[in-house]
Amino acid sequence: MMTKYSYFDRDLSWLSFNERVLIEAGREIVPVLERIKFLSIFSSNLDEFYRVRIPIMLAKQQRGKKSIYDKAAKIIYNQQIQFRKILIESVIPELKQSGVHFYYQDQTPQMLDDQITEYFYCHVAGLLKPVLLEKGASFFPANDRLYMVVLFTIEQKGEQIAIVNVPTFHLDRFITIKSDNTDHIIFLEEVIKKNLKSLFPDATHIESFNIKVNRDAELDLSEDYGEDMTELLERQLRKRKYGSATRFLYEPGLSAQHLQILVDALDCKQASVVEGGRFHNTKDLASLPVKDAMLCYPDWPANRKVRGVSRDMTLFDTLAKNDLMVHAPYQTYDTVLRFFNEAAIDPSVEEIYTTMYRVAHDSKIALALISAAKNGKKVVVLVELKARFDEANNIRWSKKLKTAGVKIVHSVNSIKVHAKLALVKRKDPVNPLLGILATGNLNEGTARFYTDHILLTSHQSMLGEAKKLFRFLSKKKRPEITDKIVFEHLLVAQFNLQERFLQLLDREIIHAKNGLPSGITIKLNNLEEQVLINRLYEASNAGVKINLLIRSVCCLVPGVAGQSENITVKRIVDRFLEHGRIFIFNNNEDTEIYMGSADWMNRNIYKRIEVIFPVYDQRLKQQLLQMITLQWEDTAQAVTLDKNMKNVFAQKDKGIRSQEAIYKFLSDHESVNS
Repeated sequence: MMTKYSYFDRDLSWLSFNERVLIEAGREIVPVLERIKFLSIFSSNLDEFYRVRIPIMLAKQQRGKKSIYDKAAKIIYNQQIQFRKILIESVIPELKQSGVHFYYQDQTPQMLDDQITEYFYCHVAGLLKPVLLEKGASFFPANDRLYMVVLFTIEQKGEQIAIVNVPTFHLDRFITIKSDNTDHIIFLEEVIKKNLKSLFPDATHIESFNIKVNRDAELDLSEDYGEDMTELLERQLRKRKYGSATRFLYEPGLSAQHLQILVDALDCKQASVVEGGRFHNTKDLASLPVKDAMLCYPDWPANRKVRGVSRDMTLFDTLAKNDLMVHAPYQTYDTVLRFFNEAAIDPSVEEIYTTMYRVAHDSKIALALISAAKNGKKVVVLVELKARFDEANNIRWSKKLKTAGVKIVHSVNSIKVHAKLALVKRKDPVNPLLGILATGNLNEGTARFYTDHILLTSHQSMLGEAKKLFRFLSKKKRPEITDKIVFEHLLVAQFNLQERFLQLLDREIIHAKNGLPSGITIKLNNLEEQVLINRLYEASNAGVKINLLIRSVCCLVPGVAGQSENITVKRIVDRFLEHGRIFIFNNNEDTEIYMGSADWMNRNIYKRIEVIFPVYDQRLKQQLLQMITLQWEDTAQAVTLDKNMKNVFAQKDKGIRSQEAIYKFLSDHESVNS
């Protein structure tokens, strides 16, 4: 008889993670500008939730299926109340103490009116496009853009309703006016509101309310798209801005009558109609024009050198002797850039292969690949065009690379290639293959604030398997049972990844049942896939001690008798985004460590090409074990997730802050061993 296990709902778990982000914004020990960034992250996360997850909930509810939409809406409502409380009662007063008056709720003083009006006429007026909503008229608000609903009265015509755009596409969201040794920061909307009489000169009474619409972000891609997916995706991206409305957000004070008129006129009948704060798109808080180092975290310059990299030897010659590992963002990403730069000019390099999932906007890696192609080398790049919200940038780079002579490969529609790989083939009889295998994107931009681990190696057998995978992906077909590619070192989704993970978990179960040392430590962004969760439950019931570091979604319920009493789940939110995926198996004290691109989500296991790779170098294994130990012992930024999905802080005033401890550990480690 199969045991009945319990699971957290994926979407409610994600909201629990966003609550943890909001908690960080409310902690007064965090510098105020960093708290503002966390408010921005919370808001940005919530926008994506409405664009991606809410449509699924609404569709289920409309079909009469079980949906947690009402519960999610209640959680979001309470979180938004907490958001405004943190901003109004804590953050804004702290800014004021530092000589910055940020007008979120307060009315701007009359002494600023002249400068506000001057800014309006010099910079704003010509960008406004008022649209009158006459009886029966409709208006289509673009996704995620800001608008003002203007209610005004004209004699003999009565009340009128107009929609006015807020041109944040062309102007900064915030305007700074200096007066009396104080920086007065106001929203662009406030500049427009104070000058509405200029737009409606015949009006006798004017009031306005800010609104915003979120739209469904999913792309409808046909399986049969021929050779050029770029053109199809470009068409679909243009359609994305016209997706179904999922949320209509409005400023408090709008009457029920006017609200209904707007819902009808803006075609938001199927959307969540949500009362928000006075201002929307608070993700823009990240660009608040306040520059004061004293209000931020102290700088941690990422200039820690990677042990073994020398000026006296090429990186490729170094790799032929020893594996290297870069821990971003604690260590400089220059070593990764050097790999591609050396490949571009090294006469012995014949071929270069790499995956690119999210390409940096001004990618130095892509530029090096262009140079390599122009230098006569064979360059093959698998650009994943379907990386959500990065599609347009990936298309732009795909075209540039192709024009330069790079062979561009796109994945089939039903599979995303999420693996993080690069491979160089040289004219070298001993070590012809050199490569990179990573937990995060080959992107020097995100490497500044994502914690990831990048292995540079000359392990010929493992890289030979990577080359097999590149060859398969170049065929642009979905993996089938008949595709018999043997992977002994690599764990590759669609081929052997889930099977190998289950074997590794089963081995720990066998050790525990035989009274031998066992243990599992896993670090992920998200944990959802139930086959692997069930095996973790079985391992717990067998007596295996399991430590899980899960940043975001966690569907596993910890601490339940007969299910997960040996499982502890923690999440860390700090100045850097925890992003690395690490898998550690005790294996009767013969520890094995794997890393790679795959979370344990349904999409990663069943709908993507992912690569997990072993770490063989003993020195690097010890380094990783020390870093994970510091994270597990974190009592400053880590919370424990309890069986009720609550974020529980350690009951200590002071303790280990793991990101700071890791930064110091890597600094001390390299200074001692360099």
